Amino acid sequence: MKAFLTRRKSFVVAASAALALTLSACGGGGGTTSNPSVAEKPTFAAGSTMEKLSKAGSIKIGTKFDQPLFGQVGLDGKPIGFDVEMGKLIAAKLGIPADKIEWSETVSANREPFIEQGKVDLVIATYTINDKRKQVVSFAGPYYEAGQALMVNKDNDTIKKPEDVKGKKVCSVTGSTPAGTIVEKYGAELVPAATYSACLEPLRNKQVEAITTDNVILAGFVDKEPEAFKLASDETFTKEPYGIGLKKDDTVFRNWINDQLEEFSKDGSYKKAWEATAGSVIKTAPELPAINRY
Repeated sequence: MKAFLTRRKSFVVAASAALALTLSACGGGGGTTSNPSVAEKPTFAAGSTMEKLSKAGSIKIGTKFDQPLFGQVGLDGKPIGFDVEMGKLIAAKLGIPADKIEWSETVSANREPFIEQGKVDLVIATYTINDKRKQVVSFAGPYYEAGQALMVNKDNDTIKKPEDVKGKKVCSVTGSTPAGTIVEKYGAELVPAATYSACLEPLRNKQVEAITTDNVILAGFVDKEPEAFKLASDETFTKEPYGIGLKKDDTVFRNWINDQLEEFSKDGSYKKAWEATAGSVIKTAPELPAINRY
């Protein structure tokens, strides 16, 4: 009996370890968490947003929680990804450590309202800069340039380019730039969803023909389920400059963030953040795009 219990205990321990490894593999999001070196007693112009945040010792940042490589919540409940790393780097320059960042999930439809309502100080969430959004919020950056693409089921060889989705059902997120483009320019029938991960089951079950959003987001989903999904093509059909959203007309804060982005590019922080996250799948490290100091 004792030998049986010993064997049973060993089996349970081994099974638990295997489960933990499985969950770790599934819980990704692109890379590992980091704790950038925090500036000691930084000084800022009186009354500036930087001064207020630095004195408060905390910052509220909105990001995606369901997008591998850029922003996804891990098993410990903390978000990881390239966008998350950019947020940590900015916070560190304000003298704010990573554990004093209050992360909020921002989906495509609530990014502007969250900024306007003061629910977040910044939004770093695969957030494409465009003129319509600039009417209600300001943008620092861009810090990355993606491009719209299509993801299909592994056995789908009929969709290769955006023109192939005319009249077909395509899933994308409500209020997103890709959703508007695929309907207005390419004539697809939009099946809207709150998040891109909510599009996965409809695609898997062939309720839609494709999912469309930025190539880096889709690459993360393909990386997690390569036997189920694939990119219709390696080519992209738009340019999506990702910016950091903040309160409209806070020019001093916007310019300060732009300065930090350029510094991250020079000191290697930008490349390091990429390699630790999205670089695990997209091997070619990007160059920081030219900052748009409008």
